[in-house]
Amino acid sequence: MGVNSNRVEDFFSQTGNTSLTPVKVSTEIAMPAPEATTMEIHSVCMPPKKTTFQKLKHRLAEIFFPDDPLYGFKNQTWCKKLVMGVKSLFPICQWGLEYNLGLLRSDIISGLTIASLAIPQGISYAKLANLPPIIGLYSSFVPPLIYSVLGSSRHLAVGPVSIASLVMGTMLSGSVSPTNEPMLYLQLAFTATFFAGVFHASLGLLRLGFIIDFLSKATLLGFMAGAAVIVSLQQLKGLLGIVHFTNKMQLIPVLNSVCEHKNEWSWQTIVMGFGFLVFMLTARYVSTRKPDLFWVSAAAPLTSVILSTILVFCLKSKAHGISYIGHLQKGLNPPSLNMLYFNGQHLALAIKTGLITGILSLTEGIAVGRTFAALRNYQVDGNKEMMALGLMNMAGSCTSCYVTTGSFSRSAVNYNAGAQTAVSNIVLAAAVLVTLLFLMPLFYYTPNVILAAIIITAVIGLIDYHGAYKLWKVDKLDFLACMASFFGVLFISVPLGLAIAVGVSVFKILLHVTRPNTLVLGNIPRTQIYQNLHRYKEASRVPSFLILAIESPIYFANSTYLQERIIRWIREEEERINENHESALKCVIIDMTAATAIDTSGIDLLCELRKLLEKRSLQLVLVNPVGSVMEKLHQSKALESFGTSSVYLTVGEAVGDISASWKPQP
Repeated sequence: MGVNSNRVEDFFSQTGNTSLTPVKVSTEIAMPAPEATTMEIHSVCMPPKKTTFQKLKHRLAEIFFPDDPLYGFKNQTWCKKLVMGVKSLFPICQWGLEYNLGLLRSDIISGLTIASLAIPQGISYAKLANLPPIIGLYSSFVPPLIYSVLGSSRHLAVGPVSIASLVMGTMLSGSVSPTNEPMLYLQLAFTATFFAGVFHASLGLLRLGFIIDFLSKATLLGFMAGAAVIVSLQQLKGLLGIVHFTNKMQLIPVLNSVCEHKNEWSWQTIVMGFGFLVFMLTARYVSTRKPDLFWVSAAAPLTSVILSTILVFCLKSKAHGISYIGHLQKGLNPPSLNMLYFNGQHLALAIKTGLITGILSLTEGIAVGRTFAALRNYQVDGNKEMMALGLMNMAGSCTSCYVTTGSFSRSAVNYNAGAQTAVSNIVLAAAVLVTLLFLMPLFYYTPNVILAAIIITAVIGLIDYHGAYKLWKVDKLDFLACMASFFGVLFISVPLGLAIAVGVSVFKILLHVTRPNTLVLGNIPRTQIYQNLHRYKEASRVPSFLILAIESPIYFANSTYLQERIIRWIREEEERINENHESALKCVIIDMTAATAIDTSGIDLLCELRKLLEKRSLQLVLVNPVGSVMEKLHQSKALESFGTSSVYLTVGEAVGDISASWKPQP
């Protein structure tokens, strides 16, 4: 046990032993007098020497290959490596060799279940994107087939989604009218889909998936909720039977349009629309309360389509106020490669739309895939998913499809229905194929109001009240980011709302980088542990020492702030000492354990701080700089100005050694 951590002088005066000059005395470990112990002072080592190429190689590997994707290829024969490479590129080869009839039974049931949801949703989401309804079905056929071969998720159900559809419809219709220039609008939609696919595939190929992490969960929660509200309000056009409706996507114009066109409201449409909306919301509630009844909510949209179509067909001579879809072309997806728009005045619009819808669809697809993978304890490779989604959308753009990704609602149904592999997507595609070839005439009298009700039922689940409340309880800054993106979507626009979401996320990162935490540490009695004084009430200050901790890398962006904050800490400590008539401040210790990196501005900060403190007769000591920091301090010759006696491995060793050096020698 060691001496009292507060006063080395008291120990010497009490023991009367002044002959212990050669040894280093611990100032922290409590021990009964008159016994003393020595403390070994450990030097702070330099990291192993590496060439610049070795450092660059290691750094790039950490940035782009944190999961070490080639680990399984080590010590394998060339034949084995080839087989593993094929399995890596085509995940279907991994589970396909072990596939059996038991798995097929589960996948057929889940595939048919999600088909009952995907078919009406596909038609509805195409209308949301201002595209012909048939495009929604095309987009539910080819993309699932491609994903089943390339995707690594067993439960992701692929197809059109509400948010990407809304954003595409909003951005394209702002410059090109889907009614006056339908062919040009369709060309731009396919082209935007192609660029979304290129964006996805590029991120996966270059392993740049971390870019989408700039959209934090908090900002996405607000964005999704705002978009869900706008989508729902836009469906009032269909629910109320309004013919002339605003194309704007802001809250106030939409509500104004609803009120201004009261004369167009159709009571037949309102009764049918709200009746089936209540039916589908009730089915959703039942499935939420009792997960075993997942099929109730899954079958509700298709049931609503069938019943409403029969009603309109039977009452078509009387229900003139109810509009319906009309003719839908039978047959497979026609090729659309010749429709891609690679030159002209609207190319920039197509690229911008593709990038924004690409970011949203990629974020949703990856998040959904990882959510269900975690429930079944398997891994989803983010980069493979990006490649799969990218190639899927690129191929889709050439086969009359628009942007598709993994849908949360369909994936949840797929999971609850017992899907075992991606074969459920193949079954989904087969069901859509049968619909395209033989069942399209049956949708002729499907009322548009049912499509609006289906969309509202689907997007209402994107409003996560519990998630927002949790943000408020846990992190007020995250809640502020959530609200900023939410109100940005509601009152400005969907694309600008997304820009606000990204801006708030980046601002939060900059805030943490430029304004890092600095703490005053104190000693916990009878230990060598030093912790935050404000967090641990039992921790006490060490006389004549100010011990600070920096909890971030030291960069050009925060060096000025850190210098000002450290000087302020010193000023406040000196004022406190004067008020309490305590021992004068002699040494400032900076614990750099959490400072994982430093640049030249950070090194200059330490040197200037040392000179400034020297003028005030204060000693500056660094504790536990990490390897890369230590190496840069050495290469910049900053360590020479500090001296070896100003760098220690632990705070305890620094306090003990420096305190012992202050004791007058005999």
